Amino acid sequence: MPTLETVVDGIKLPNPFIIGSGPPGTNGNVIGKALDEGWGAVIIKTISLDSSKVTNVAPRYARLRTASKEIIGWQNIELISDRPFQTWLDELKMLKDKYPDGVVIASIMEEYSKDAWIEIVERVQETGVAGFELNFSCPHGLPERKMGAAMGQDNAIMHEVCKWVMGAAKIPVWAKLTPNVTSVAHGAASALSAGCQGVAAINTILSVMGVDLETLRPEPTVEGYTVPGGYSCMAVKPIALRMVKEIAETIRDKYPGRSLSAIGGIETGKDAAQFILLGGDTVQVCTGVMKFGYDMVKGMKDELLSFMASKNFETIADFKGHSLQYFTTHADLVKRQAEAKAKAAEAKAAKAKGVVKDGEWKGDEFVQQSDALARG
Repeated sequence: MPTLETVVDGIKLPNPFIIGSGPPGTNGNVIGKALDEGWGAVIIKTISLDSSKVTNVAPRYARLRTASKEIIGWQNIELISDRPFQTWLDELKMLKDKYPDGVVIASIMEEYSKDAWIEIVERVQETGVAGFELNFSCPHGLPERKMGAAMGQDNAIMHEVCKWVMGAAKIPVWAKLTPNVTSVAHGAASALSAGCQGVAAINTILSVMGVDLETLRPEPTVEGYTVPGGYSCMAVKPIALRMVKEIAETIRDKYPGRSLSAIGGIETGKDAAQFILLGGDTVQVCTGVMKFGYDMVKGMKDELLSFMASKNFETIADFKGHSLQYFTTHADLVKRQAEAKAKAAEAKAAKAKGVVKDGEWKGDEFVQQSDALARG
């Protein structure tokens, strides 16, 4: 009987499905609802020490739809949490008291300041959270403060900040990586070499959703203007799968034992299975929850269990990274195909030649072979 229970970096999870940092984890009430619905863990919306510097705008979402109106792409220009830091500390303590076995992970972000990073780590971990996710990947907003992707795109700075955090953290730390780089694997190596227990990827992809052909304004439009934002939803899944694969190979080859929380367009149990097959220990869902609601996790769990049962996998570990072995080089693909064609041609020639020795007859082959033998 397969089980979804798993242990990642010492954190016991009832299942690998995690609410990704964003609106679905925007306060204690909704985090509690997610835990009630059966999510394996919840990562809170990213917090910082000074929320007074965070001002959101509206509208801040844009969506890409198919001809049948299905949402396949989602863009946001939403910032990190605008709620006071002390409010968050109080709510995290409340969640720990109310859900002693619930897994809540704090997403944190700060400026390029050692004192600020150490302060936020020390104060947040006192609330009893299970771990940290360092937001090095928000692609929009606050770049002037060198936060989010502005920090994650500089591997040297990210490595340094991770070292600061690891010097103060007493709980597991994941670095959330930006896909808006040349090599996400290099980013993973920077965080892991600094001592982080794991990484999470991918965050949203910097994008412009489109232009309104009536107003000639790019969307979403705020007082006639906009900024590029983060692209998510099922349309990013192929890109996310490729980046997860690259990170997983880096972990396998250079940092065995480290963890990977996979993110990017996951909406079903089958989606989750694909990310786990490419090396994910857990899977995060954010935009999917905004589309379908917190109870979507029930169907995802059932579908993943069904997949596992069909392949005789008992645990997540049984198939984690299984499909990585099937990646190779293009030159090797050419070689393999040539060898397969040669074998097929050889088999065809042997069949055309027919049975030669009496001892090779097995039954009624002489009926099928008579023409070939006559031609011989």
